[in-house]
Amino acid sequence: MLTAPEPIVCPEILVQPEWIDYNGHMNMAFYSLVFDKSLDHVFALIGLDESYLRDSQGSSFTLEVHVTYLREVTLGDPLRVTFQLLAVDSKRMHYFGQMYHATEGYLAATSEQISMHVDMSTRRSAPYPAQIKSKLDAMLAAHKALAHPPQVGHRIGIPMLR
Repeated sequence: MLTAPEPIVCPEILVQPEWIDYNGHMNMAFYSLVFDKSLDHVFALIGLDESYLRDSQGSSFTLEVHVTYLREVTLGDPLRVTFQLLAVDSKRMHYFGQMYHATEGYLAATSEQISMHVDMSTRRSAPYPAQIKSKLDAMLAAHKALAHPPQVGHRIGIPMLR
């Protein structure tokens, strides 16, 4: 799975009643929750999960996130998130998630993120251990063949009219 030249598909998540706002759709905050829960799946695959924190005193902190909201989702909608690794160095990962309506197939949102590996005993950045770095390198090699989605590197702003 980590070395397949395709995005990682995370387990489906259903839109919960408490995620629905007064507009009748999933509130923007819960899009981030869905991306975060999906990322837990990916982190477990590479060994960067809760047991890693407990056993090795290492974890990952998010440094930056850019979410785009493309189509609304509503109560009970099944969501499928895919994960694509864009870049990795000794301490950081740059990755991209795409949230799809799992049965209708439309792209509902995207999330571009950068995270940092952290030594929890010092709460400072630290290099990935070799066993995690090798999995990330293998995943990156497979994902390099993938095209970057158009939202990667998206800048926020209102275009100036001339």
